[in-house]
Order: sequence, then structure tokens, then C-alpha cells
Amino acid sequence: MENDAAALLSTLGHPQRLRVWRLLMRRYPQAVAAGEIAEATGLKASTLSVYLSALRQAGLVGQQRQGTSLLYRAETGTADALLGYLFSDCCRGRPALCLDSAGQGPLGRTGADGIPLRKLNVLFICTGNSARSIFAEALLRELAGQRFNAYSAGTRPADAPNPVALKLLQDKGIETGGLRSKTLAEFQRPESPQMDFVFTVCDQAANEDCPAWDGQPISAHWGIPDPARATGTDAEKALAFQAAYGTLLNRLRAFAALPVESLDRISLQNAVDEISLDETGAAEA
Repeated sequence: MENDAAALLSTLGHPQRLRVWRLLMRRYPQAVAAGEIAEATGLKASTLSVYLSALRQAGLVGQQRQGTSLLYRAETGTADALLGYLFSDCCRGRPALCLDSAGQGPLGRTGADGIPLRKLNVLFICTGNSARSIFAEALLRELAGQRFNAYSAGTRPADAPNPVALKLLQDKGIETGGLRSKTLAEFQRPESPQMDFVFTVCDQAANEDCPAWDGQPISAHWGIPDPARATGTDAEKALAFQAAYGTLLNRLRAFAALPVESLDRISLQNAVDEISLDETGAAEA
């Protein structure tokens, strides 16, 4: 593995190749079109092609064809093997100590009576923090507010939540009091709550290189099309909001059902990644 590790580190040692790979890691398990990668990174198509080829040869990125488009996805197994090799001597050959000291055990620890010691903090991020992340914040509070503190923010927040999104929530009987559009900076202050989970719910926000979060929260990309960009009749636009709401409702039901008190971090990460692959629920009433 020593030679392989050296080759992988050499490949990732190039700043722009590393940037492309990190974008694909943030979008995992989704596959991303080359054109979208180029737009997000500002790289020329020809230059990006060279970088993607190097990442593919190293086994860090996989390629698949969808119609006439080429899509790329991070190969997490290769990254796992590299990290395993680099940290094989961690804690003098006692990996359990490393996991414990880094907080890699179950997040939702319980007391002797089986009651969780604290609520877990969950942050949902999209660009405008006006519809999708607002849906997610309100829904998680409704579904599992006794176990989770739900928050939302935007990379470039709107002035206020989308009125169509608020009305849909109200029509569903979901509490909307206190919902507002917020900037990420509000959750990056010393006094801000430390996040246990961070989810991006739009591709644009996931494409952006956000600052690292304290405490290394479990993160995942649950990308959903922006209903505010829907075109057509009023009924078609309303259906787009309904679709976003229904997809998030299904995903958050699955998330709230996870036994976070007993799963380790690796299992939880795999579980939240799997949830993003479930595209059902668009017609949820």
C-alpha cells in the first residue's frame, strides 16, 4: 500500500485536482456532470478533463455515462483505504482509543434510564434558505423535536422565507413560528450550537467550499431542485413546492427513525448517504 498511498497523495497534492475531488465528496453519493463541475470550479473544460482523468487513474473518481453526458462520482473506498493506511499506527495500534478520543462512537448517548443525554443538533443548508432548508427545519421539529434541535441557513440567504413554502407548511399543519432566512455565519460563532449533523439540500450550496464545522459533524448531500425556480402555470409551480416538501418529508422520516443512540459514526454516515438515494415521496400529501 505504501506505493499506492504515495501515488494517491501525489494526485491530491495538486490544489485544483484536490478541489475537484472535494466537490465530488461533498456531492456524494450523487454523480455530477462534467459541465456542472466546470461551472462550480471555474475550470476550462479541457483542463478539467485532464484533472478528472488523473483522479480516475488514481481510483479516486469513477465515471459513468447517462445519455450523452458523462457523470463523475467520488470513489470513497479508495479514500477509506488511504486513510486506513495513514492511520494504521494511530494510538499505538489501538484504534478503539482513536475512535473514542475523536468522538467516533454513537452520537445520541443515553443515560442509565435509556433517555438521551442531550438533543442532537441538525443544520440544513441551501442557497437562499427560503424553501427547501426551511421545509427541512420545520419538518424535523415536527417529526422528532424531542430528539433533535433543527436549524437552517443559506450561503446567500433571501430576505425572508418564500411565502408559498410557508403557506404549504401551514396548510399541512406544520408550525412556522420563528422560521426566518439566516446566514451561515450565524452558526459559526463561538457561542453557536455545535452541530452533530449538517445536510446540504441544494446542489449549488454543496458545490461551494464551506468552512469546516467544529466537532466534525456527520454530513450528507440531499440535493433537491429549487421549487422557486419552477416555471409554468400556478398549478405547476405549486406542484414543485409539493414535490420538494414530499421528498424531504420522506427523507426526514427515515432519518428520524435511525437508531442514532446505538449506531457508530461510520454506520450513521452510510445511513444518511443511503437516504439521499431515495427519490420517493414527491407526491406526498
